[in-house]
Amino acid sequence: MKTVFFDIDSQLDFLYPAGALYVPNAERIVPAIARLNRFAAAHGMPVVSTTDAHAENDPEFSVWPPHCVAGSPGADFGAALTLPAAAHIVSKATTRERDAYSGFQDTELARELRAGGCARVFIGGLATDYCVRATALDALRAGFRVVVLTDAVRAVDLQSGDGQRALAQLQAQGVQLATTTELLAEDGRGDASA
Repeated sequence: MKTVFFDIDSQLDFLYPAGALYVPNAERIVPAIARLNRFAAAHGMPVVSTTDAHAENDPEFSVWPPHCVAGSPGADFGAALTLPAAAHIVSKATTRERDAYSGFQDTELARELRAGGCARVFIGGLATDYCVRATALDALRAGFRVVVLTDAVRAVDLQSGDGQRALAQLQAQGVQLATTTELLAEDGRGDASA
């Protein structure tokens, strides 16, 4: 079963306290995401990395603070999160017409993954209760087996418990929850791409 690792929006504006829309404790996922990126590069496992790429005057900024403006430093990836050279970057939230939380929304990603033989996706990144949730649900709808890596996600938690509710909803819909340690030890050799 071909597996693809999704790194959702691991951008500076979300990852660190100085970021424009810091996700609480987001920096704690950096070691897990970095480990998965290294594993993917070493084992030829495809990586899809989604990014917010907002226009400067995006209407979404009436709801959220301005963040991840295309070309700004806050839209960059964290320095510790070196992507594999062959990573596929999917920019979302690129139009002013509507918000885009899912990496599948208004993209050809599902078709491209199917064409590449993908059957399963592992998801880490930010934020559990928004873009991770939306991407996981769309991946399920597209027919992929979905695993969300609980030690590689963090939630905005506008309302206390939003992240846990999002994980519970995903699990109820058929998403498997696992940790990166469980994933990388899946077949006894740490080979998650089998």
